[in-house]
Amino acid sequence: MPRILLVEDNELNRDMLSRRLARRGYDVLIAKDGAEGLAQAEAAQPELILMDMSLPVLDGWEVARRLKDAPATRAIPIIALTAHVMTGDREKALAAGCNDYDVKPVEFDRLLVKIEALLKK
Repeated sequence: MPRILLVEDNELNRDMLSRRLARRGYDVLIAKDGAEGLAQAEAAQPELILMDMSLPVLDGWEVARRLKDAPATRAIPIIALTAHVMTGDREKALAAGCNDYDVKPVEFDRLLVKIEALLKK
């Protein structure tokens, strides 16, 4: 069962995504802020990370950069989840080290396709 770390500060988003992913057979770990997400990624070594970019303590951009700079977490794929849909936000997420980008509100089927594609690599 692939392990996904969901780093999300919004309780409703955490609940909805974690339940839907669990129903699809994923083992879901949850972090509520960037620092907790960074610590859990290092400790648990999930197969994939879903990262909200607007997080307390450390934002998702910084967490992604730190994860990609560290040899132990560099290979973990990260999907940025954000309500930021301004021109250049996708490129900013990819430059920070994210492997893909998806907008909120999350369209679950679209996100699932991205998750499955990254897990197959």
